[in-house]
Amino acid sequence: MKARVTWVQDRTFIGTAESGHSIAFGGAHGDSAKPGPSPMELLLLGTGGCSAFDVVMILEKGREQVEDVIVELDADRAETEPKVYTRIHMHFIVKGHALKPEKVERAIQLSIEKYCSASAMMAATATLTHDFEIVETTPA
Repeated sequence: MKARVTWVQDRTFIGTAESGHSIAFGGAHGDSAKPGPSPMELLLLGTGGCSAFDVVMILEKGREQVEDVIVELDADRAETEPKVYTRIHMHFIVKGHALKPEKVERAIQLSIEKYCSASAMMAATATLTHDFEIVETTPA
C-alpha cells in the first residue's frame, strides 16, 4: 500500500491514497480555520470505519437484516509526547430488522479482536472497550 502526503501551506496537508482518493487535513495556523481533521482524528475515524465495515460484512454474511451501523467513539490521549491514544470506547448503534443481540455482539467482538487492523494497532497503546444498542426498523 502506498500513500502520499503533500504540504499545501501553513498547517494544511493533502493526503492521497493509492486508490486516488484524497483528504485535506491539518491544524489551525494563526487565525486560519482548520482545513480538516487532524492526523490523530483521522486515526480515530479510521478505527471506527474499519470496525463498522467489518460489522456490516459479518452481519450480512450471517444473513442478518442490518440496515445501518454507526460507531460513536470516545477517546483519551496521553498527557505527554507522544500523545498516543490511551483509551478508546466504541459505541455501536446497529439498525435493522429482527437483529439477534448475540450475533451483533459476536460481530463486534470479531471485528475488534480479530479482523480490524486499526483496532489491533490501537490496542497496543489504548484500552479498547465497546458496547452496542440495536435499533429495530420495519421490514423492507
